[in-house]
Amino acid sequence: MDALKYIWEGAIPLQIHLHESEVTTVPPPPPAMVLAPRIGYLPLLASQIKPYFGSTLPPGVDTIWFEYQGLPLKWNIPTGVLFDLLCAEPERPWNLTVHFRGYPRQLLIPCEGEDSIKWSFINSLKEADYIVNGNTKNVMSMSEPDLLELWRSVSNVDLEAYLRISSKLKLGGTGLEHVLKSISAASLPAKSSGEMDIAGQLITGRIPVRLYVRNLGDDFDNLEDAPPVNNWDDVSYINRPVEIQEEGKCFTLHDAVRSLLPELFTEKATTKDESTNVIGEEQSDSTEQLDCTKTEGGSTSSEEYLQSYHPSIKLVRIQGIEPKGQIPFSWVVNNLMNPEYFLHICVFV
Repeated sequence: MDALKYIWEGAIPLQIHLHESEVTTVPPPPPAMVLAPRIGYLPLLASQIKPYFGSTLPPGVDTIWFEYQGLPLKWNIPTGVLFDLLCAEPERPWNLTVHFRGYPRQLLIPCEGEDSIKWSFINSLKEADYIVNGNTKNVMSMSEPDLLELWRSVSNVDLEAYLRISSKLKLGGTGLEHVLKSISAASLPAKSSGEMDIAGQLITGRIPVRLYVRNLGDDFDNLEDAPPVNNWDDVSYINRPVEIQEEGKCFTLHDAVRSLLPELFTEKATTKDESTNVIGEEQSDSTEQLDCTKTEGGSTSSEEYLQSYHPSIKLVRIQGIEPKGQIPFSWVVNNLMNPEYFLHICVFV
């Protein structure tokens, strides 16, 4: 599918500055310009950045880490997710500061280079496997060479290799069986009707999700005026699967967000009339039975309800996209999931 190809080819232009405390030459080196893969991890850029800044670094042991507007960046979160979460208004190029000294161990978990990132990725795979199947047998049964090849396909952004080796995971038996089928179809010639069938499949089961909720506080005319994230405590991190149990019902992205953030939605309408007008409350049967294959033909009230999410939600962003609420969740899962089989969703409230 084209969407998967676009996700893997997606990159964020970075302008990376060496922190002034680590500059030992005059004049200081100009910033490095790098394209960072969305599905990658910032420390994997070390092989490009270290040679560029190496001649100006003070003596010491290299431990690379990055910060944005004073916030140390978590290396185990994919680069694209960090960008989507921290740049309310996308900033291009994204201005980051790199450090090779003074690793903030009190704020970030230790990173001993690529090996730490690889095992973090594999642990996420195990976690996804457990969420989907109730055990980690699929990942644990893979040979060490296969796991290494899978990791290399991600670190090298090699979609063809990833498709080949990930098929051995066999994360089937639930909705992710359809994910695998759609991913495998990405390597085939595009067929518009076939793509629609795959994208519109109704799925059931447990979908691994990592949800990041950023509280913007006051309303802003422009997202670029939103205050920066000063501390990771300002971001609510929810690691919770989405349960899809009603076969035959169109389960939308709105439904998924509602299941992940039930506290934002009023569960009980005071009157029948109010229930059709208040976003987030129980909707009419026509909304409940909205056909995923005919979302464009639904009633206007249903479309407005599903597009709006909830009044307190300002923005939902996945893989740099800000999808409408009425989009079938199956399409989101099939096309926007990260290589470790987690769907990363950023929500601004």
